[in-house]
Amino acid sequence: MYTLVIIDDEEKIVEGIAHLFPWEEIGFQVVQSFTNAALALDYIIKNPVDVVLSDIEMPGMNGLQLCEALQAIEGVHIIFFSSYQNYEYFRSAIRLSVDDYLLKPINYPELLTCFARVKSQLDEEHKQVEELSGGYYEQIVARTIQYLKEHYRQASLEEAAEQVNLSPAYLSKIFKEKSGTGFSDTLSSIRMNKAKEMLDDPQYKSYDIAYYLGYDNPKNFSRAFKAYFGMSPSEYRSRTTEE
Repeated sequence: MYTLVIIDDEEKIVEGIAHLFPWEEIGFQVVQSFTNAALALDYIIKNPVDVVLSDIEMPGMNGLQLCEALQAIEGVHIIFFSSYQNYEYFRSAIRLSVDDYLLKPINYPELLTCFARVKSQLDEEHKQVEELSGGYYEQIVARTIQYLKEHYRQASLEEAAEQVNLSPAYLSKIFKEKSGTGFSDTLSSIRMNKAKEMLDDPQYKSYDIAYYLGYDNPKNFSRAFKAYFGMSPSEYRSRTTEE
């Protein structure tokens, strides 16, 4: 549901538009209605709103002034409705990039067409935001994996989080969601594959490999290796030597 605010200085018009049109059936929810544009602006500044449907001619702050003020809020779509076929109003609406300009009395087929078009635009905008967010998180995961590959000896979640400007808890959550594997499991995988690579070279002793990989003693390394591959480092080396 996209959020909608309706503004008109005539209360009957506001109530009629808010309650007589089947908004929810076309994907919108009227979250608030106002007969005062200044009060509406205060609400919109404090609350996320997708679409504003506003009259132009109102006492105090009019629709054009409201629209000017809303230019500072990104992502708000504005539709004017008015009794006046005023050329200057049309020009101002175009200059302010208003989505549409409807005439009173409201023609419901026109209103339906207008909001179907706006909903399509909102759907596309949200899709783009999701794609950008997805790309952002993919970069976070890629940078974290690169960090682990380069610093697997002393790697920590806290330091990785600092590298990508996130909290450790949030990085842990995002990393698991986007990569399908936990931070610790990924670090273990990188260490174990490096261990296997070093065990294939007879010049490296098992205890040297343990310290090289960041384990505080060879026994911990041996237990981790066996848990990961189902055999101890010495069994792995014996098997590869026989082969």
